[in-house]
Amino acid sequence: MLERAVLVSVVQPQTKAAELEFDREEFAALAQAAGAEILGHFECRLRAPNAATLIGSGKVEEIAEFVRDEDVQIALFNAEITPSQERNLEKRLCCRVIGRTGVILDIFAQRAKTYEGRLQVELAQLEHLSTRLVRGWTHLERQRGGIGVRGPGESQLETDRRLLGRRVSQLRSKLERIANSREVGRRSRSVSPQPLIALIGYTNAGKSTLFNAVSGSVQQAQDALFVTLDAKLKRIRTLSGLDAVMVDTVGFVSNLPHELIDAFAATLEETRQADVLLHVLDASSPHCGAMRDSVAEVLERIGADDVPQLLVHNKIDRIGEAPRIEYRPDGPAASVWLSAGSGLGLDLLDEALRSLLQRDWVRRSIRLRPGCGEVRAWLYAQNAVKSEALGEDGLLRLDVRLSRRNWNQFERLCEKSRAHSAS
Repeated sequence: MLERAVLVSVVQPQTKAAELEFDREEFAALAQAAGAEILGHFECRLRAPNAATLIGSGKVEEIAEFVRDEDVQIALFNAEITPSQERNLEKRLCCRVIGRTGVILDIFAQRAKTYEGRLQVELAQLEHLSTRLVRGWTHLERQRGGIGVRGPGESQLETDRRLLGRRVSQLRSKLERIANSREVGRRSRSVSPQPLIALIGYTNAGKSTLFNAVSGSVQQAQDALFVTLDAKLKRIRTLSGLDAVMVDTVGFVSNLPHELIDAFAATLEETRQADVLLHVLDASSPHCGAMRDSVAEVLERIGADDVPQLLVHNKIDRIGEAPRIEYRPDGPAASVWLSAGSGLGLDLLDEALRSLLQRDWVRRSIRLRPGCGEVRAWLYAQNAVKSEALGEDGLLRLDVRLSRRNWNQFERLCEKSRAHSAS
């Protein structure tokens, strides 16, 4: 059943009209995905946040009147709200109040289907809840003082915090075991010469549809936010015979909560370890540029901004664009225009991938001098060694396969240790 909601956008005075429209549409989509029936949308321009209620008292009264008149059940704020601000707003508005992080966490809780996904979402929710635990026990807090409110409040709060901390530790332990299992899988895949291709992009850009079109899978793909929460991998062979492993990952939004990034660390590791990222963009959206910037921001936060990227402008059938490849001045493909839903331009994606992977993949036979344990250990840590033998000259002969960025790092390491004999 849909909850009757009012949306409140908090923006800076210097915010441009295009940015404001993008934020407004994005938050409305998030609210609807969470199960809200949007009855109204208020915009609050602030030079400085109010310490008690985030927004000014006049705007609070205006929203409170709307809540009473429309029988609103919940107020959703497109901003981060402190626990004290949340409590004060609930008292003034006489309805539940949730910030942006709470909305996104609720969507993830609804979408999580697998065991790992549910663990990740629960961890993120508990991390978020830990700062708000006091709100349920305000009537028992000893710190408030006064007749009738002394006694069990403080101990009950401490008990809840201890139980919450214990559950968080359990979840982290379980997710660590899953991460270790994923690492074993990555190492086993690295034995083969197949590159890892990760699909990334703004939520609902068409990543799962593209994954299905390229891999022949039947993964769930809907015109909705955050349908995919778990990394899905499949070995593929493209039209030109290129063998690879493709992974479909969780979609991004602007200002993705830190709790989610921390909880989904194991899933996002696939993005960091990829040989190439297919950055899927919704070419039909008027906010395509803003979505691209939001994804770039998240990639930087998770340490995957240096992984080679190929931009995939999807849904061109909606805007009448022709399928094509755009190349960089130095040779490899920079972007490809296609429609995953209709299959238009998928053959060009194959060509673009091949041009990029051939440039960004290095296979060499190298020789290492004795005492080169640090370099050898680094190569094995990167899962780069395909074979190893000891030559008659006493040198280790290794057949290695590295992405170009890792090869450059390997050469710097060799220069530092002077262990690399020849290649």
